[in-house]
Amino acid sequence: MNILAIDTAATLCAACVYDSTARVEKGRAVLELGKGHAEHVMTIVGQALEHAGIPYEALGTVAVSVGPGSFTGVRVGVAAARGLALALKVPAIGVTTLEALAAEARESFPHRPVLAVIGNRPESLATARFDASGACIEGPTLATIETVTATARAGRPVLAGDAAGLIAEAAGGTLDMGPQRATADILFYARIAARRPPGDKPKPLYLRAPDARPQGAFALPLKDR
Repeated sequence: MNILAIDTAATLCAACVYDSTARVEKGRAVLELGKGHAEHVMTIVGQALEHAGIPYEALGTVAVSVGPGSFTGVRVGVAAARGLALALKVPAIGVTTLEALAAEARESFPHRPVLAVIGNRPESLATARFDASGACIEGPTLATIETVTATARAGRPVLAGDAAGLIAEAAGGTLDMGPQRATADILFYARIAARRPPGDKPKPLYLRAPDARPQGAFALPLKDR
C-alpha cells in the first residue's frame, strides 16, 4: 500500500510516498521555509508523488504530523491530509512529532528507551517518554527542564528533539543523542502510520495555548448608534 506522509509542524514542509508492502520510500520532497506552509504544502505533495511516479489515486493512506509544533503549521498539515483523505476516500492517520523523533532515534539506538523533548522554553518543554519497544509510557505533556532532566538522569534514555542538547547539558553527564531537531525525517511518519490501524480523524495536538493575543492598542472604539 502506498502511504503519503505530510509534515508541516516545524519549519519544514515535507512529504514522502512510502510503500508499506515493500517497506521502501518511493519519493519525497522537502522544503525548508520557516513560514508559509499553506502556500507550499500541495506543491510539495505533488512533487513527492511525481518523484514516486504514482498518481493520487494510487494512495491508500494519508499520514500527517499532528504536533506538538507550530500552531499554524500543524493546522495546515492536518487540514491538507484530511482533505486529501476525504477526496480519495482513504484513511487519514495522525502521528505526533515526539513519537516520530523517538522512532528515528531508535534507528541508531535499537532496543533503547527514548526521551523526546522539543521546545525553547525551559519552563515549558513538550516531552514524551518511550520504552525500549517504542511504546509511549508517558506524555505527550508539558514539563519544566528540571522535571525532564530528572527523568533523563534516572533512566539514562536516548535523547531526541531540538531540546535534547539542553537536557543533556542540564543533566551534567554523557547521554546518547538521537536527532536534535524539532521534527523527524518525513519517512518515520510514514513508517509509524503503516503499523497503525485507522481510527479517528487526525486533529492538531496542542499542549499550550496559542501565543497570539488581540492587539488592544489598535482597537477602535465602537460608535454609538
